Amino acid sequence: MAERVAVIGAGQMGNGIAHVFAQSGFDVTMVDVSAPALDRGMGTIASNLDRQIKKGTLQASDKDAIVARIATSQSFDAAAGASLVVEAATENRDLKFEIFSHLDAVAGAGAILATNTSSISITEIAARTKRPARVIGMHFMNPVPVMQLVEVIRGLATSDETTARVLALSKAVGKTPVEVQDYPGFVANRILMPMINEAIYCLMEGVGSAESIDTVMKLGMNHPMGPLALADLIGLDTCLAILEVLHDGLGDPKYRPCPLLRKYVAAGWLGRKTKRGFYAY
Repeated sequence: MAERVAVIGAGQMGNGIAHVFAQSGFDVTMVDVSAPALDRGMGTIASNLDRQIKKGTLQASDKDAIVARIATSQSFDAAAGASLVVEAATENRDLKFEIFSHLDAVAGAGAILATNTSSISITEIAARTKRPARVIGMHFMNPVPVMQLVEVIRGLATSDETTARVLALSKAVGKTPVEVQDYPGFVANRILMPMINEAIYCLMEGVGSAESIDTVMKLGMNHPMGPLALADLIGLDTCLAILEVLHDGLGDPKYRPCPLLRKYVAAGWLGRKTKRGFYAY
């Protein structure tokens, strides 16, 4: 019998995580309180599989079997039979704390509880459960079906056994896991967000237009996407939240979010998801 994985959240990260586990032969339950979000998530998975078929990286005949391995539920109770639960809800501390105390109550005693947080402390999340040794960070990159990296983040109490299991599961879904320690922003966002923030300062100070700044980074530094376009893809509200975690957690003024970023978020210009950020979509 295939191993069961529960994914909490059907948004862009959650449906991508469900997709890669199902494609690798795992039975998956995708959980979201919103039925429309579950429908959208399943629709995204289907269209991403179609894209893989068009590219020739997936046989058309495999699509139905992959989709059939994904069940959906609006209840956390659906996590009961899973050996791994991956939480991919909104980047909000209190929400994640609440979800983990729920999951701790319903998941099997031996289940590993992972979070796809991009910056919130794994140690703090684990402290909301009675199983801190089996709580870990499993930070996938967006878009999940395409990006190779999984940042595997050890909380203070995460056991060697849990870490080894999650490193192995990451490889089993075709990803390259990198083990890192639990400090604000981990590695990916501790390096990425100050770069994005600095690009926003350059824009605010009139050093260059958004197009100029992004072109410099694409052609000069060989980045596939410029930092401002990338911020729009991530969501400016998410970028601001991560910078605030870095600023609060490390107490260093170099992580201070750019006032222009705060202004755009206050205006509701959050990037691609609102059709307006540093660029119009």
